[in-house]
Amino acid sequence: MELIEGIHYYLNEAGNLVFTERYHLEKGFCCGNGCRHCPFSYENVPEPRRSELLELSAKKDTSPGVDPF
Repeated sequence: MELIEGIHYYLNEAGNLVFTERYHLEKGFCCGNGCRHCPFSYENVPEPRRSELLELSAKKDTSPGVDPF
């Protein structure tokens, strides 16, 4: 897959490469690394990290303007 900036990834304020939800959907599975835009409910992330990420994700969904990541 050819990666396209702004479609498959972006650089955050620290200069780190962040994969988008679209990238993950095209990849087709959760890699288990706890990626910021994981559309697979972190299914391959080991506990207790998976529960922590799901909790942060739920807070993000209910708190507009707040980014816990």
